[in-house]
Amino acid sequence: MSDSVSRIKKSDGIIIPEDVRDQLLLTTLSDDELNQKMLGPMQKTGPMFWTAVVVLAAIFAWGLYAWGYQIYWGFGVSGINRPVYWGMYITTFVFWVGISHAGTMISAVLRIFKADWRRPITRGAEAMTAFALMMAGLFPLIHVGRVWKVYWMIPYPNNRHLWPNFQSPLMWDMIAITTYLVGSSLYLYLALLPDLGMARDNSTGWRYKLYRILALGWRGTEPGWHKLETALGIFAIVIIPVFLSVHSIVSWDFAVTSQPGWHSTIYPLLFIIGAIFSGLSALGSILVVVRWGMKLDFFLRKEHLDNVGKLVMVAGLFWLYIWFASLIVNWYGNMPVIRELMHDEFSGEMAPFFYTMMIANVVPIILLMFRRVRRSPILLLILTLSVNVGMYVERFLLVSGSLLRNYLPFNWGQFRPTWVSLSIVAMTFAGFILFYMLFTRLIPYVPVWEVKQGRLRYGTRLVGRVQVPTITQVD
Repeated sequence: MSDSVSRIKKSDGIIIPEDVRDQLLLTTLSDDELNQKMLGPMQKTGPMFWTAVVVLAAIFAWGLYAWGYQIYWGFGVSGINRPVYWGMYITTFVFWVGISHAGTMISAVLRIFKADWRRPITRGAEAMTAFALMMAGLFPLIHVGRVWKVYWMIPYPNNRHLWPNFQSPLMWDMIAITTYLVGSSLYLYLALLPDLGMARDNSTGWRYKLYRILALGWRGTEPGWHKLETALGIFAIVIIPVFLSVHSIVSWDFAVTSQPGWHSTIYPLLFIIGAIFSGLSALGSILVVVRWGMKLDFFLRKEHLDNVGKLVMVAGLFWLYIWFASLIVNWYGNMPVIRELMHDEFSGEMAPFFYTMMIANVVPIILLMFRRVRRSPILLLILTLSVNVGMYVERFLLVSGSLLRNYLPFNWGQFRPTWVSLSIVAMTFAGFILFYMLFTRLIPYVPVWEVKQGRLRYGTRLVGRVQVPTITQVD
């Protein structure tokens, strides 16, 4: 629906508000038409798409070369040295774990609360969770240095009676990421089965063979639907505590140390809120790009952009409050080393990063309070990208910025990332975008079965001369 259309439309004396006309679940298209509207864009891959795939694959390959270079020459080529032992790698690790949280937030939480507007965007959020966790899972391997000895992190019986050190934060991260990745992938795959069956029945050639294997014999029988709904309901409840625990565990990597600026009990809450803020923002950016690139305006409407924008704004307000709470504790603690860290951020060498973080995060929070901004795809894209720039800088200040100062002034120093560390970080961003792009062309991006299911509850009725939506409770 173009912006030039007035907010109220009259038809035969009946007034139809724009909010009613814009609701996806009020569509009158048949099931077959909905199927074709989803399957059609999946098969349209022009030269721009393949050019992007080649460029992203080249960046990913270059990052793998940089990783091999680091393995051959040693960890020093990454720029990590005393006192900054955690540099760009842990910064990016925390960022990707944070991005992964929006999938659970959108799909599981809103499924429990029966928010129907979530239906066309759940799969995109769940896929974002899976691919972000895949990228995050690389960094414990990259940062451990001697990656060929990673099998010692796997608890299995051996002749030397050696077991992993479960007191190590490295083990916490591996266990948390593995658990969350397995759980979120199963949750994603279960919800895929009806649409894989639909794609199988409407495809030919190699796509038919692929979907026939992936659909696991799905036929849409009554027992099948009952089992699917039961399984999704169980996963939606179980995955939420896992989602909360994962970023709490990541925050403990910092909070259990004695490093100034990290030793704080507020870190789990700060990390969780920051993860939701950045993850929802990433989802907003992805929805706008996919909506434009695949011409999915029919499914991904302005009502969905508006609601995602609201969630970003609310999460941003929570993040701002928690960030200020952590700042005020450090401020009144008045420890000398903390004063030095705060001086570096406010007016020292790290000041450009600090003010970039605040502007990039706070300005979108203010602008997203306006409905017209939230419903504008280009403005939403700019603001959500801005938030993720700000949140990446926030992680950089947290990791590298805090390590610049400690209790021993002779051990103070600086951090300068090298082409190796920057290439490896770029590899994960390119890998995430590449895998996500291929996913959108192989798997139905919108869960059409959820849209059809939600449509059963929705209709319209006349109140005077105004057409208003009605919702029927279906158990």
